[in-house]
Amino acid sequence: MKAFKSLLLVLSILLFSQSYSQSYVGLVADNYAGVHAVAFNPSSIVGSNYRADINVASLSSFGGSDYFGVRFSSLFNSGFDFDDDAERFLSENNNFFLNADVLGPSFMFNIDKKNSIGVITRARAFFNLNEFNGELFEAIEDDFESDTDVVFDSENLNGTIHGWAEIGIAYGRILMDKPNHVMKGGITLKYLLGAGALFAESPGLNGTYLRASETLVTQGNVNYNFTPGFDEDFDKSNLTSGFGMDLGFTYQWHPNRESDSIPMYRDKYKLKVGVSVTDIGSIKYENAEFNSYDMNAVVDASTFEDLEEFLDDNYQNTQSFKDVTIKLPTALRVLIDYRITNKFLVSANTTLSMVKRENELANSVNNSLTLTPRFETKWFSFFTPVSIRQFDDFAVGGGFRFGPLTVGSGSIFTNLISDRSRTADAFVALKIPLYRK
Repeated sequence: MKAFKSLLLVLSILLFSQSYSQSYVGLVADNYAGVHAVAFNPSSIVGSNYRADINVASLSSFGGSDYFGVRFSSLFNSGFDFDDDAERFLSENNNFFLNADVLGPSFMFNIDKKNSIGVITRARAFFNLNEFNGELFEAIEDDFESDTDVVFDSENLNGTIHGWAEIGIAYGRILMDKPNHVMKGGITLKYLLGAGALFAESPGLNGTYLRASETLVTQGNVNYNFTPGFDEDFDKSNLTSGFGMDLGFTYQWHPNRESDSIPMYRDKYKLKVGVSVTDIGSIKYENAEFNSYDMNAVVDASTFEDLEEFLDDNYQNTQSFKDVTIKLPTALRVLIDYRITNKFLVSANTTLSMVKRENELANSVNNSLTLTPRFETKWFSFFTPVSIRQFDDFAVGGGFRFGPLTVGSGSIFTNLISDRSRTADAFVALKIPLYRK
């Protein structure tokens, strides 16, 4: 049951440090995004504006919840108190999410006019907690010290934490090269190293906390499961392997290009459309621990101090061990990029999860639609993404690329102004760009 403690630890980190979350929102549409764009659509690797692009180190993350909203600038005030200063939106199906992505040493280069290749290394971690009853979460957070009775009813409660590393070989080829129409295709084959996973679910959990008698009446069952090593200090001997894949295509319209002998990067497209499916694959873990708790009981809630001990002391647990396969957060991504003038462009980018949220054996991305106007040159870009995100969140951000350095956030302006921001992200990237002449 140390696994459940790990779940709450990650959740606590999410709740109190969202202002440091980071993500590549707004960057991937940039024609000088290089390796970062390949991670979202492998066909971006060919016909780019680079002779080669080398990533030194990049860090990104994205987090949030529909359980609460907060003005992020107030987090830096010495008198900030989460209980008093955060606005809460309790419902029967609150959701929490966090993902982190470290892009390690990576590179891409051109083999010839129509073929490009690259190597991408990444370390990634995902956390999803879906359909969690807000009343129940608040009661647990307050150690069942509520001044009133609490009634809760959760259906399809599930949560997943998964961490892994990947080494990918990316290949892209120009499939069609006509004067006005260009089609590119790309694929990234990934070798995965799974660090471990926790996955929990409850098809139905309901109950009542009675303040007068300090008793907790519950019905249903809860399953908490984890792979070897997840409840202990990290041990590389627990790493397990798997395989994954990204697949993508890009179409470009060049209305003024007179001949296919003119390089695409010298005759800029008017319209670009990219479609990709990322994170196809899974990692299999052997001998995972499964714990099933029978929650049909009436217990004394006044003894609640530690959740792990409370469950073990009050509910019957059936334990078993078996192999389990954790799927990657497969997503469909569509990008439409339109050039208004030579240096001003606007893009629309949507990300749609292809994983059912009720599946505890997989993580999922949050559905989003982002409109990004930007100013783009070889050495400098500035972009201002405007996003509509799952769980009724609206975000406005900004960022810039200046030679080897890129810094940005898809929500910084919203976080600074709004007193009920539900998501946050930011990113930083350092690379060595080798531009075409």
